Amino acid sequence: MRILVVGGGGREHALCWAIAASPLCTKLYCAPGNAGIAEVATCIDVAIDDLPGIVALAAREKIDFVVVGPEGPLVAGLADRLGEAGIKVFGPSARAAQLEGSKGFTKELCRRHDIPTGAYESFTEIGKAVAYIQAQGAPIVVKADGLAAGKGVIVAMTEGEAIAAVHDMLGGNRFGAAGASVVIEAFLEGEEASFFALVDGAHALPLAGAQDHKRAFDGDEGPNTGGMGAYSPAPVLDAAMAKRAMEEIVLPTVRAMAAEGVPYKGVLYAGLMIGPQGPKLIEYNCRFGDPETQPMMMRLKSDILPALIACADGGLAQFDLRWRDEAALTVVMAANGYPDAYQKGSEIKGLDRAAQVEGVEIFHAGTRQEGKRVLAVGGRVLNVTALAPTIEEARARAYRAVDLIDWPGGFCRRDIAWRAVARRS
Repeated sequence: MRILVVGGGGREHALCWAIAASPLCTKLYCAPGNAGIAEVATCIDVAIDDLPGIVALAAREKIDFVVVGPEGPLVAGLADRLGEAGIKVFGPSARAAQLEGSKGFTKELCRRHDIPTGAYESFTEIGKAVAYIQAQGAPIVVKADGLAAGKGVIVAMTEGEAIAAVHDMLGGNRFGAAGASVVIEAFLEGEEASFFALVDGAHALPLAGAQDHKRAFDGDEGPNTGGMGAYSPAPVLDAAMAKRAMEEIVLPTVRAMAAEGVPYKGVLYAGLMIGPQGPKLIEYNCRFGDPETQPMMMRLKSDILPALIACADGGLAQFDLRWRDEAALTVVMAANGYPDAYQKGSEIKGLDRAAQVEGVEIFHAGTRQEGKRVLAVGGRVLNVTALAPTIEEARARAYRAVDLIDWPGGFCRRDIAWRAVARRS
């Protein structure tokens, strides 16, 4: 099969790395790709938001199957356009992708179908939103309704912070159209985890659980980011908790979407809060997590490509996947200043040396090749990922590789997987 992966981040590098190993894959393309993806796929410079350009590329290169990585093109309708062109695609329709594209849509679906989530209300007017915050008190969570690259969530510990967030979003245009409506919801106590399932419209197949680190700095300090590291498996998502997540959250959602005439096909990523009463849904994403995909692909023993095709074909009912018992962990190296303004164009050295550490793969995110030089051109730039018998060993390997990378223009957290390590010790 001739495969096209859409995207250019660390998630897409991990997917390309896994798909390239499939005997079904005879030719692999990626649009637009990055310096690391270019080692396993032919990169074509078509932007992820150029939907006609992606469809034209798929037609021109006689692509058999398209795997869409980021949420933006899915919410904009890329899967629909590819389907109309007769090209098979992994990823939900625009209507189904509202599960990520509109937090209000998801919250209302949960309310209608009794899917456990935090209490909430949606607002477009500052005055009503402020009155609700004052009535509920803090801590409380304010979210931009639309896509905001993982940065549209404010966990406000005081009413003042929450009110300021409302003014920023509804009055200050901080997130543009994504913040024209806000969801204000209860602060949930517990431990966050990422739960993934492949969905074919009617059936769901659970994947390995993971846990990521949203805050920029050690000790979960600093601003929210797109994710500074992740590991799998997540001890908080043991077999019993994963079963509850499927039965109480994922499967009811799959059934609800089908019943409402919006069948969901693709990967469904549930951000969960695991508390005393069990799992509650924080939010859904309509794509693989970034950086959770990187350690998950390291742990996957099965060929990923037939599973992705089964999602598109409605063939998951009898499907299964095998996972390695080992632990995997990824450390995100980001440009100094991220998630705020950051410098572009700094050179990264030592990548070959770092990649020689046992069990390590380096997945690229915001990189560009310029001659023999690798340059940092994004906020999150590298995902240093390691597989090992224990989480402690995986962490040691990943940081050994990080320390061999010569990049003064970047930083990383040094405490990835601290919860798992603390639990084991």
